Amino acid sequence: MDYMDSGMKYTPNKGQDIDWDQDVTFLPAADGKKLEKKKGPGRVGAVIGIVIFAAVIALMTGLLVWHFHYRKDTRIKKMYSGSMKITNQVFEDTYENSNSTEYRALAEQVVKQLRTLYHKMPQLAKYYVGSSVQAFSEGSVIAYYLSEFDVPHGQEAAVDKAMSSMDKVVDKVQRGLQNSRPGNDLLFEDIMNSALDSRMFSESFSEYYRYSEHTRANTIVPIMSPGFPNTPYPPNTFTQWQLRADPGHVLKLDFDTFNLEEDCRNDFVKVYDSLVAIESHAMEEICGYHSPSSPLIFQSSRNVMLVTLVTNNENNYPGLRAHISQIPRNSKELTCGGQLSGETGLFTSPNYPNYYAPNTKCEWDIQVPAGKSVKVKFSTFLLSELGQENTKDCNKDYVEINNKRYCGEPPTSPVVTSDTNTMKVVFYSDASYVDRGFSATYETFESTDQCDSTQISCKNGLCKPQFWECDGVNDCGDDTDEQNCGACKAGELTCQNGKCVSEKKRCDEKDDCGDGTDESDCGRIMNNVQCSDSTYKCENNKCTNKENPECDGTPDCEDKSDEANCDCGRSLFKTSRIVGGQDAEEGEFPWQVSLHIKNAGHVCGASIISQHWLVTAAHCVQDDAKTRYSQPGVWEAYLGLHVQKQNSKNVQKRNLRQVISHPYYNAYTFDNDIALMELDSPVTFSDYIRPICLPSPQHTFPQGNSVWITGWGATREGGSGASILQKAQVRIINSTVCNRLMGGQITSRMTCAGVLTGGVDACQGDSGGPLSSPGTSHMFLAGVVSWGDGCARRDKPGIYSTVTKFRGWIKEKTGV
Repeated sequence: MDYMDSGMKYTPNKGQDIDWDQDVTFLPAADGKKLEKKKGPGRVGAVIGIVIFAAVIALMTGLLVWHFHYRKDTRIKKMYSGSMKITNQVFEDTYENSNSTEYRALAEQVVKQLRTLYHKMPQLAKYYVGSSVQAFSEGSVIAYYLSEFDVPHGQEAAVDKAMSSMDKVVDKVQRGLQNSRPGNDLLFEDIMNSALDSRMFSESFSEYYRYSEHTRANTIVPIMSPGFPNTPYPPNTFTQWQLRADPGHVLKLDFDTFNLEEDCRNDFVKVYDSLVAIESHAMEEICGYHSPSSPLIFQSSRNVMLVTLVTNNENNYPGLRAHISQIPRNSKELTCGGQLSGETGLFTSPNYPNYYAPNTKCEWDIQVPAGKSVKVKFSTFLLSELGQENTKDCNKDYVEINNKRYCGEPPTSPVVTSDTNTMKVVFYSDASYVDRGFSATYETFESTDQCDSTQISCKNGLCKPQFWECDGVNDCGDDTDEQNCGACKAGELTCQNGKCVSEKKRCDEKDDCGDGTDESDCGRIMNNVQCSDSTYKCENNKCTNKENPECDGTPDCEDKSDEANCDCGRSLFKTSRIVGGQDAEEGEFPWQVSLHIKNAGHVCGASIISQHWLVTAAHCVQDDAKTRYSQPGVWEAYLGLHVQKQNSKNVQKRNLRQVISHPYYNAYTFDNDIALMELDSPVTFSDYIRPICLPSPQHTFPQGNSVWITGWGATREGGSGASILQKAQVRIINSTVCNRLMGGQITSRMTCAGVLTGGVDACQGDSGGPLSSPGTSHMFLAGVVSWGDGCARRDKPGIYSTVTKFRGWIKEKTGV
C-alpha cells in the first residue's frame, strides 16, 4: 500500500508496502540535585520571595498550557517526488511488480539510502517523516520515490533549498561508499527531485485510483477515467496511470476523448515524462474540452510516462479516453534533422502538429545553389513553455538560426535569412513542458534583390509596403519596419498620445501622460486613481488604472465589480492555435447566431449578449423595396447552429420581439452600424449557446492583436454562402494605416482587422456577426462585421463597428 492507497495518511509499520523510518531521539532527563537549605534575608523577604516564585510558576504554567494546548500547530506537510539512477543494479522484469519479493527488497534499500542522505543534511533530518518507492524502470535501474517532511511554517523555502542541493551530499556519500568498497550498498547518480504539486495530495480526496499499463509491439492499450463512458468521473479523486513501453521504444499517448471542467484550478490532467510526478519532467497540464478533430497526442522521451487526473467536488464532466502505443526509437517517425537542399522545401518540428517530445534536439543543414541565399519562413511557431518568462534569452525550448534563438509565440512568425547559400537550423526542447512546435519553409532568394520605391526593405530580405512602417506591428519579422520611428529617448516612456515622460513616473499614481498610459497595468488596486476616459470605472464609481481588468480572474476594484457578470465569453472548445482548416468546431463560438428571413434562409449573423438580447449590424435591418427588415416579425434567430439546414438537438430557434437600430446609423458611410434584437422568449444557455462578454468603454484592443471572425458568409468574393460555420484569425490593424488604405472612410467608431496580404476576410452573409477577441480567459466582442471593399482583397481590411463606442447605448437599451 502506498500513500495513494492510504488516503495520504502515513502510519509507521502499518502494512508491508511502506516502512517509514523512525529515528526518535529523546531528551535526557535532568540530573537532579538535592537542594540545600540556606539562611534567608528574613521573614518579609521570604514572603516576597514566595510570592514572586508563585507568580513565575503561574506564568510558566500559563505559557506551557498555551503552547501545548491552545497554540495552533503550524507545521505543513511537504511532499517531494524524485528519481535516482542505481548504477550497480540491472533491471529485472520483477521490478515492475510492486508485490514481488525483488521489488520490495530493492525498495527497502532505496528508502534506507534516502534516509541516510536526508540525515546528513540538518535542515532535512529534523523534519523528515519517511519515503516510499513508487516504481522502477530501466537504465540501469531508475527508482522513483516520494518523500514526506513535516515542516514548520516559514521554513518551507529553507527545505526547498536544501532539497535542491542534495546533489552535493550525494557526491560526498558516493565517494565514501566507493572508497569503502561496499558489498550491498547502492551506488547511484542523477538524483533529482521537486516539490510535489500540492493539489495531488489534498486532504479532500475521497478515492484514489492507481493503474499500471505496459504496451507491447503492435498493441494499443486503452486508458479511461473512472466511470467512462457510462458516468462522469467521480468528485474529489486522484487517479494515476503508470505507462511503460518495451526497452528501446518510446510511448505515444493519443486522447480521442477529452472533456473536463474548463478551469484547470478545479479538474485537470497532467502528463509527465517519468513514472512519478516530478515537476521538472511535466510535459503539459490540460483541462477543458478538446475536439477529436484537433489531435491531442504526446510522445515520451524514454519508455515511461505518467498520466494523472485530479478532480474536485463540483462540476464533474464525461472524462477522458486515450490509447497507448509504442514506437521504436530507430523508426523514421522519430528521426529529425538532416540535409535539406534544392530551391525550396518544408520542414517541421518532430510530431508536428502534435506535441513534440521533451529532451529533443534536431539539426537541419540547408544548402541552396551557389550564389543564392536562404530564407526561412515559419507559418506556425508555438514554443511556449511554463517558466520561460524571458523570450529574449530562450533558455528552455527554442529554435536557433544564425546564433539567434526564437521561442514562445511571437505575434508575427519569424522570417530569417542568410548571407550565404547555407543555413543551420537547430531545434531544442528541454526535459519539461512541451508545445505544438513549428512548421517552416525554406527558399532561395537573390541577396541583391531590391524592393521598389513603395516598399520597405527589411533586413531579412523581405519587402513590405511603406505604409506599414511605424504602425506598431512587426511586419518584417525582424523589427526593421518599427525601428527609428521617432520614439522617446532611453529612459522615457512613450505614451499612447505620443507624449514622452520619464520611466520613473510609471505607476506613481499620477497620470503624467494625460491619457493614463503610465498608470495602466500596474498590477495593483489604486484607491485614489483619478477617473478618466482611459481608466476602468468600478460599480462604486472608483477607478482602477489596470488595463482591461474585467473578467481576468483578479479583482481589481474594491467592490470586485470588475469580476462580476463574467459568465460569458467561454466556449466548450479551446480555439485551436494551428493555422489550417476554416471549419469551426461545433460549440467553439457559442455566441454566434444565424439570422434568417422566414422562408428565405440565412441573411446575417449576430452575437448573443444575454438570454434576451442579440447584437447585429444596423445595415442588416434596413428596409428595402421587397422586405421590411426593420420589423421583428420577418426574422428567425437560430442559436447553437453549426451547419445550415441541420437543426440538431443543440439548436434553439427564437422569434423576435423588437429590433432597435442605432439612431445615428448612416447608410452611406456605414457609421454607427450596430443594432439590437430582443428575443420573444429567453434562451436556455448550454455548452453550445452562451453569451460573449461585452467590453467596458475603456477596454482596449491593441493593434496587432489576433482576433477571430466567424460566419456562414461567402467563402470567396462573388461565391455562395458556407454550409458549416467558418472561422478565420485576423489581426487588428492600425487605424491611421487603415484609413489611408480605405480612402479616408474610417471613422472613430470603426475598427479595422484583416490580413493585408489578402485571402482572409469576412464577406457577404457574415454581416452583423462577431469580431471575437481573446482575453485572459474570456472572449470579448470587439466589433460587429460591417463593411469592406470586396472580400479578402490585398490591402483591403474588413471594417467592424467598434463595440466599446456603443457600450453606453447597449446598456441603456438592454440593461446588459
